[in-house]
Amino acid sequence: MKDILSDSTLKPPFRADHVGSLLRPVNIAEARKKGVTGAELKAIEDAEIPALIKMQEEVGLKVVTDGEARRAYWHYDFMGMLNGFDLETQDGAGLGFQGVTNPEVYPVINGPLSFPADHPMLDHFKFVAEHTSVCPKISIPGPSCVHFRVTPENNRHKPYQDADVFFGEIAATYKDAVQAFYDAGCRYLQLDDIFFAYLCDEKQREMRRAMGQDPDWLIDRYAWMLNECIKDRPEDMIIGMHMCRGNFKSTHVAEGGYDMAADAIFNKTDVDVYFMEYDTDRAGGLEPLKLLPKGSKRIMAGFITTKTPELEPMDWLKGKFEEASKFVDIDQLGIAPQCGFSSTEHGNKVTVEDQRKKLELVVNLAKEIWGEA
Repeated sequence: MKDILSDSTLKPPFRADHVGSLLRPVNIAEARKKGVTGAELKAIEDAEIPALIKMQEEVGLKVVTDGEARRAYWHYDFMGMLNGFDLETQDGAGLGFQGVTNPEVYPVINGPLSFPADHPMLDHFKFVAEHTSVCPKISIPGPSCVHFRVTPENNRHKPYQDADVFFGEIAATYKDAVQAFYDAGCRYLQLDDIFFAYLCDEKQREMRRAMGQDPDWLIDRYAWMLNECIKDRPEDMIIGMHMCRGNFKSTHVAEGGYDMAADAIFNKTDVDVYFMEYDTDRAGGLEPLKLLPKGSKRIMAGFITTKTPELEPMDWLKGKFEEASKFVDIDQLGIAPQCGFSSTEHGNKVTVEDQRKKLELVVNLAKEIWGEA
């Protein structure tokens, strides 16, 4: 594997970045619709993903992913490959987004959790690293996803009825995952821990209370889990963290600012880079950014949306960064779209050309503000 990070210009964090998922190439999407699986599907993915990587390089990004093109979901695929975690189907089990419902899959815990040494996404990362001349990154669901997506009745492993035991096992599983990705050559790992933002939405908070869970306590425990799994990582490994309020066919689930979670995410976790959704008023104001400690931590402000094709005006974007700089030093900011373009294989309501133009806007804005991408 190439030692591309020996080039200081390719070491994260960057001024221009993206969350990870991209619209699925037509050949991959059609193969999945036809029910193609196994080695045949992998061959198609292997043939198509290099073009996704090349597109990211062509627009000027110094960091690339595989577009999550091998996944159906941003989170379920990874979690379903953990030992003890299974995905089942059930009528009415789909997640409720604004105006649509996604496919009826729900997760269950059937045994003790652990990270398998042959987890397929280790090879997914290696494939990206072998096909790029810039920095490879992989995004995986953060540890909070395991707890948040498994309802109490679907947590069937009796020892995990003790919340402290459950949180401890999730953290240990992810700690092994972080080390495994490092051993695979990964120096830039992103954990999508979107449920910190969900827990700032009063409707979501009430749902947790109905399950007998205190949402503020969950925010604190989720921060503990996240920090526990990354605190002992090697010094040359950068950890990113993405937060949003849902992303399925250009719709969302939650609303509300980051106020309730900002202290936990900024000051109780050893995260290096924060990808924060800020494309609409439902993300709240920029005031919570003032809680970011001074230093090397960086916020990738998601003022550019992936949900609609219209390009944000450059002057408007510059104005948003001027506003943000009132709360956090401009040197601790960067730009990335608010979320992925295809958090599930279904994709947002944008075209491949729209996607490219959005990424070009990210790079061009970074050069305008910081003189580099």
